[in-house]
Amino acid sequence: MPLTLFNSLTQKERTDAIAGLIEESTPRQYFFLLIALAVAMSTIGIYVNSAAIIIGSMLIAPILYPFLTLALGVALSDMQLIARSFVTVVKAIALAVGVSAVVAIFLPSTEAIVLGDGFAATPTFAYSVVGFLAGLAASFAASRPKLNEAFPGVAISVALIPPLSIVGMGIARFNWLMATDALALFAVNVAGIVFASVIVFSLMRFYDRRTVAKEVVHEENRKVKREEKRAEKAVRK
Repeated sequence: MPLTLFNSLTQKERTDAIAGLIEESTPRQYFFLLIALAVAMSTIGIYVNSAAIIIGSMLIAPILYPFLTLALGVALSDMQLIARSFVTVVKAIALAVGVSAVVAIFLPSTEAIVLGDGFAATPTFAYSVVGFLAGLAASFAASRPKLNEAFPGVAISVALIPPLSIVGMGIARFNWLMATDALALFAVNVAGIVFASVIVFSLMRFYDRRTVAKEVVHEENRKVKREEKRAEKAVRK
C-alpha cells in the first residue's frame, strides 16, 4: 500500500493550510500580548515551582507559529515570508525576555529554582531530537485541520516559553550562565523545529502554492495597517 501521509492533501487543503499558518503568525497586537502574558505566567510558575502554571503558559503562547512560517518560507523559497517571520520571531523573543526580566526583578531572590533547572540545562543531542520530533508533529498537525487538537500538546512538548523565561530571570539576577544555557536550549529546540518543518512542507509540495502565500501575506499586511489606522482614529477621538 503506498504511503500517502504527505501527498494526500488537495490543492484547497494546501491553500487553507498555508493561509492558516500565515494568519496565525501575523504580528498583531494580541499576538504579542499573549506572549507577554504567557512568559509572565511562566516566570512566576518557575519561581513558585508549579508545573501547572508553566504548562498553562505554554498553552496560551502563539510563539510556535512564526517559526513554522519561517520554515514555510524556506520551503517555498519566499524571501518576503522568511523576512516577515524572522522579524516577528526577533520581536517576540525580545519581548519575552524583557517581560521575564521585569517580572523577575519584583520576585524575591532565591537560590533554588527547581523547575527552572530543566530549562536552563546544557543542550544535548537528546534535546535536538525532541525539537526535531516536535517540529515534525507541529508542521504535520498545522497542515491538517483535523489534527489541530494535537497542536497544544506539541506546544507543551517543545517548551519554547520556559527557556525564554529563564533567560530573562538570569539577566535580572546577573546569572549569565543560567541565561546562556537557557538561550542555547531554546536555540536547539528552534533549530530542530524549523529543520523538521522544512522537510514536512517540502514533502507536502507546498512549493506549488507560492503565489497563495504571497497573496495571503499581502492581505494580512493590509489588515494590520487597517487595524492600526482604526486604533489611531479611536485614540484621537
